[in-house]
Amino acid sequence: MRFHTEYLSFHTANHREYINITEQVENALHKSGIQEGMILVSAMHITAGVWVNDAEDGLIADIDEWLEKLAPFRRDYRHHRTGETNGDSHLKSLLIHHEVVIPVTKGKLDFGPWQQVYYAEFDGQRNKRLIIKAMGE
Repeated sequence: MRFHTEYLSFHTANHREYINITEQVENALHKSGIQEGMILVSAMHITAGVWVNDAEDGLIADIDEWLEKLAPFRRDYRHHRTGETNGDSHLKSLLIHHEVVIPVTKGKLDFGPWQQVYYAEFDGQRNKRLIIKAMGE
């Protein structure tokens, strides 16, 4: 079994931002030479997430609105007693989750129709990283 690891870095302009990273994941897979296996895509921060879904602007706006409704910004989160102000960002990350595993078949991401990989930033405007790890033969 072979392994290939790459890191992506982000410094978003906005506090919350959703970035389609499908092309970067495909490039990492191509560099790995793996034909059959899996590829892990994982945010390396507890206020970010990764998801697979449709790359449609209306849906992205709906997801953002849904997350804000479920985990709204509030000043009274207990976490804020530590001096932080990102309690809602941690909760949004829990809802989206921090990683996805995508099957690799014949050297390609084995997606269904419309599926794309997104990096979700919930506490941006600072440096963040993500790991891509391809595993297989």
